[in-house]
Amino acid sequence: MKIWVDADACPNVIKEILYRAAKRLQIQLTLVANAPLQIPASAWIESVQVRSGLDVADSYIVQHMASDDLVVTADIPLAANVIEQGGYALNPRGEFYDNGNIRERLSMRNFMETLRNSGVETGGPPALNSRDREAFANQLDRFLAKNRK
Repeated sequence: MKIWVDADACPNVIKEILYRAAKRLQIQLTLVANAPLQIPASAWIESVQVRSGLDVADSYIVQHMASDDLVVTADIPLAANVIEQGGYALNPRGEFYDNGNIRERLSMRNFMETLRNSGVETGGPPALNSRDREAFANQLDRFLAKNRK
């Protein structure tokens, strides 16, 4: 099992949690981004810089992941593709996307995008808080304890 991170929009505090987990449990962690990343020196952590463009990092992750890999992303279409490929998708707020909730999330995302495109200001998600960080860390720990081979 490998952990992939859609790193362009992933909060630094979440990356730090992932760095510690990868080193502690010796699990390969790959961060994919359009821009260069500063990552800690570790045999377990790597970054991949892809060219700029819409969904280039997402496509790279989907093309290179294996079933049963974990992808950390807030990008709902990417999460849907990960699930379709047999992987797991966890958002930085500690919520897993799965077959039971991804269609609803895609519908809501598309609806909000339609509103924004018609000029309605919808605002963005609230800032990540300590409860979100704790939820993410707890979900990650439970997932890794259960799924690590």
